[in-house]
Amino acid sequence: MTELPPGWARSTLQDFSEVRLGRQRSPKNHHGSNMRPYLRAANVGWQGLLLDDVKFMNFTADEVDTYRLQRGDIVLSEASGSAGEVGKPALWNDEIEDCCFQNTLIRVRTHDANPRFLMHYLRYEALRGAFAQDSRGVGIHHLGSARLAKWQIDLPPLGEQQRIVDALEGHLSRLDFIESALTNVVTRLSTLRGKITDIATTGGVARESRIAAKIHEAGIDDGPLPLLPVGWRWSRLGDIAHVAGGVTKDSKKQNDPEFVNVPYLRVANVQRGRLNLDDVSMIRVAPKKAEQLLLKYGDVLLNEGGDRDKLGRGWIWEEQIPGCIHQNHVFRARVDQGILHPKLLAWHTNGFGKHWCELNGKQSVNLASISLSKIKLLPVAIPPSEIQQDLVSHIESRLSMADAALETAKAGLLRAVALRKAVLRRAFSGKLVEQDPADEPATVLLDRIRSTRPARTPRQQARKPSAKRESQAVQETLL
Repeated sequence: MTELPPGWARSTLQDFSEVRLGRQRSPKNHHGSNMRPYLRAANVGWQGLLLDDVKFMNFTADEVDTYRLQRGDIVLSEASGSAGEVGKPALWNDEIEDCCFQNTLIRVRTHDANPRFLMHYLRYEALRGAFAQDSRGVGIHHLGSARLAKWQIDLPPLGEQQRIVDALEGHLSRLDFIESALTNVVTRLSTLRGKITDIATTGGVARESRIAAKIHEAGIDDGPLPLLPVGWRWSRLGDIAHVAGGVTKDSKKQNDPEFVNVPYLRVANVQRGRLNLDDVSMIRVAPKKAEQLLLKYGDVLLNEGGDRDKLGRGWIWEEQIPGCIHQNHVFRARVDQGILHPKLLAWHTNGFGKHWCELNGKQSVNLASISLSKIKLLPVAIPPSEIQQDLVSHIESRLSMADAALETAKAGLLRAVALRKAVLRRAFSGKLVEQDPADEPATVLLDRIRSTRPARTPRQQARKPSAKRESQAVQETLL
């Protein structure tokens, strides 16, 4: 156990704060005569409170007294489907009058410590993963108010708490500015990558004048087609490539001894502009089917279903895995020899094709999809064959520069995150500001708190009911 700085005291959160779980939400409280705004986990973000969507619920007068938030209260997310979100805190400063809180949040109220110091400490614990590590549950991870109340904290003197807050917030505000600027750079560069391929694959880098090239009607909404340079033309995907669906998984046939076991690509493997081959599944299929669906170098893979903005996303196959085929939710487009470079097709489908698929896809309750017959009608810009390789080289050169800048910005973000954790670690180990011998030690503060708190009455252990009484209770419940 590490030695404490002078004047500090090792304690638990409940030694100087009240820790309470919020009020449970119930359908019967959706309406009533005492509707009040309340916070839930969705209102707490890493950078503070998110108050654009605050819900209302009916509270009794006693419940309002119990669950009303006060200036200086800290609210933490009690549970989350993602363990890294557990314990995410924010400070309440009376942003909304008479606001309460739900049981997806835990409230920490302290009258004997600096609320801002405590909020920064709890955020540090959440950022370093301590709450996630100590949470319970499968799928949904729970921190629990009782567990949080017993959370250990090394408490500085009150004076030092304020000095830590002043120094810490100065450092963090500068880091916030840097992270915001770098995040903006990452967003702009990601957008730039898309514009490079969108413009280049429809002739935007050519010096020739651009004209409205025609495409044969197919009874489908193509939207406004970009102008093309002289010598370019529009065609439909099915006219320049053999487009095929993949294998449908049939669990009943997976034990057929005549079938062969082969790797196959799913929607999760086919991302926009890249293939994710970290987790490739296996499937048993008939040998003839494996031969028919065998992926070849230069095949363009396109997703058939998923979220609407993911329709048609994909990239080219470069024979990374021998004997690989594809699932029925992934289309394979094999361009006829010499008509179009596969990379030009892949870039085009990830740009123009994304919007076209959104326009022509079908939406069910949870998923969107586009049929094989429709994806064959996707308009594709065809440049003259003699300039295609130079065009590919031009695009790859520009993307390489954008990617280098993007990696630099992302590395800067990682360094900023690491620096934030380092600053917080120094703050809560007593190394960010100097100790002042004139400060009242935290031990004196804690002793004063204990002396002023009412003594707790020991809880008597309830008698275990007899079998007869238990039977009577069950019968009364059923009546």
